Amino acid sequence: MQISKSIKIYTHIIIAIFFVNKVLASETFSKNLIIHENPKILSKVEFKNLNLQDIDLAKNKGKIMILNFWATWCAPCKKEMPSLDKLSLYFKDKIIIYPINMEKPNIEKTIKFFKDLKIESLKIYFDPDFKLAKKFKMRGLPTTILIDKNGMEFGRIIGEFNFDDEKFKKILQGKI
Repeated sequence: MQISKSIKIYTHIIIAIFFVNKVLASETFSKNLIIHENPKILSKVEFKNLNLQDIDLAKNKGKIMILNFWATWCAPCKKEMPSLDKLSLYFKDKIIIYPINMEKPNIEKTIKFFKDLKIESLKIYFDPDFKLAKKFKMRGLPTTILIDKNGMEFGRIIGEFNFDDEKFKKILQGKI
């Protein structure tokens, strides 16, 4: 049986598309993620919980922590939040995730945001004075800060990210 020339061409095009998609997916993963060669020392990191009570990260040394800065008006934040929720379930009790809203505290609005996205395992936090935006020299939202067991920044993610990515989970697993 002889295979027609057009079928061979279509087969090669499909294979090429498959490999290009794999390469682009890999580039998208690494494009937003920065792992520091030398972790950065962090001074006092404080923000507020849903009841506007103080949260001090120093109390959680010994655990991996993720600070995710977001806003209700931010489309990329809305897109990535469900994968952050999945990550919290995947690493339950091993990693602490703090999604920190970067707007003036509006409890009803943020709760509605979480309900609309069906976010169930994450809690809501606020940075009402925007001190952390200055401390971390953030240029936009979403921004995520990765903190190791010693309380040092070992990486950051700038822009939208898929937190459910297996490569990312392996990086975190290596830090636990």
